[in-house]
Amino acid sequence: MARQFDRNRHAPPKSRALKWLAPLAGLLGLVWFVVRVIPKPSRATYPCQRVAFPLASGFVIWLAAALASIGAYRRAKEYLHRCRYLLAAACLMLAVGGLWLALNVTADVRARADEPERNVPVGIGKGIHPGRVVWVHDPNATDWKGPYENDGHPWEPNHTKQDAVDKMVSQAVQSLAGKDSDEKAWDAIFSSFNESRGRGNRGYKRNEKIAIKINLTTCNFNAEFWNVDSSTYEKMDNLDASDTSPQIIIAVLRQLVNVVGVRQSDIAVADTLAYFPNHYWRICHGEFPKVHYVDSTGRLGRAKPAPSNVQLHFSDAQASENEKDYLPKCFAEADYLLNIAVLKSHDIAGVTLCAKNHYGSLARRPIEYGFYDLHQSLAGYHSAKGSYRALVDLMGHSQLGGKTLLYIIDGLYAGYNWDGEPRKWRMEPFNNDWPSSIFVSQDPVAIDCVGLDFLWEEWPDIVRIEAVDDYLLEAAHADQAFYDPDGSGKKLKSLGVYERWNNPKDKKYSRNLGTGAGIELLYLGPAK
Repeated sequence: MARQFDRNRHAPPKSRALKWLAPLAGLLGLVWFVVRVIPKPSRATYPCQRVAFPLASGFVIWLAAALASIGAYRRAKEYLHRCRYLLAAACLMLAVGGLWLALNVTADVRARADEPERNVPVGIGKGIHPGRVVWVHDPNATDWKGPYENDGHPWEPNHTKQDAVDKMVSQAVQSLAGKDSDEKAWDAIFSSFNESRGRGNRGYKRNEKIAIKINLTTCNFNAEFWNVDSSTYEKMDNLDASDTSPQIIIAVLRQLVNVVGVRQSDIAVADTLAYFPNHYWRICHGEFPKVHYVDSTGRLGRAKPAPSNVQLHFSDAQASENEKDYLPKCFAEADYLLNIAVLKSHDIAGVTLCAKNHYGSLARRPIEYGFYDLHQSLAGYHSAKGSYRALVDLMGHSQLGGKTLLYIIDGLYAGYNWDGEPRKWRMEPFNNDWPSSIFVSQDPVAIDCVGLDFLWEEWPDIVRIEAVDDYLLEAAHADQAFYDPDGSGKKLKSLGVYERWNNPKDKKYSRNLGTGAGIELLYLGPAK
């Protein structure tokens, strides 16, 4: 019997600082909402407008309450001067009530998260070495001053060193498999994965297709403010944003083509929500011209995502039967997937890592009329623990997460918020430099837990929201709820292992400490 997901929201906390800062944010939210939505009402469904609207409406209420309080106070003084004490007292009470409402109505609408339990694993680890996440860190891979230093852009070859990134990916793959060469590592990864899917203990076979899901959120074809010219594919603005780096795409393609032996024509690199912009196209297509680059419109040499007959069923009881999603053929027909996400925080979800990268694995926007609204189950909208999380359905669908061979998080230039503003990191071992990191795993829950721990420590203002990790807990014990994204009538099993590290200095998980069967984080630092 399906578990009834709790949909009661937690009460929002009060913050003294935000009582005074929130009116300014509300005013800006109101201006932004009016400027964007009045000319085109359909924009009200955009994620940024869903964030702006509560701020804007709160500001309107705050302003009305403040004006009412001032008016009531003036009336109270007038009645007091005329010795009409009862009316004066009543107006004074209204003034105080209005003042209280003005100071409290615009408090933060999101509940703040408590500190997590440390080193308490939940779920079952996945991969050759269950729960293993490899973290490769090399500051020499990045040489860029920053977005305001007149120093070009991070994706340019003179700022992100391709040879260094190649070595990082090679190190990560070998350490993940526990082998001493790329060839042996890939064979072990494919063999273990195929055996886990009931296809025998075998490596990659010729003609098998591989789809690589990348993240090009800031090139989203529906986000007009990114100024990607749809006729030329030139990106006109936000050129420094943290999308999946072309250097990581190249490094992975070199491994697949030159080491594994995959034909270029059997590989698709895709983000169905975005343009594949020219500054990426020149780098990737220049070296691998026969690879299929799948984007939202499929023009100028790119491929357009065609729908398949493979359906994605959302397990929420409130999802309408008419809201049907079908996977694009590039994912449905692939034998293997690679998920290359970006290390980013997110103002609604808290984080956007490998799981949320699958928002771009559907041939439509996350919020679109006639489809299930993916954003409504995110932590920022729904903070009750143990609630339905659409991310789990995406992670567990047999043709998405179910055939993902490898999960990679691009942490070369981490992005502050979903629009990918690159910021240097303060924590050890980064010390006010770029993260210059790559994370690799076969466990979709473990790798997002590690990404969350890093982001939790570095950007607590945006990440530490109530239930930010709930989708990971739901995925870890998916067998305790009724997630059935394939519509087979059988609920998912545990998708991986959840755990939070012991502290931000040591960054140890239970397998590192020898205390449990949780996550193992292998750190590979700069070459000596």
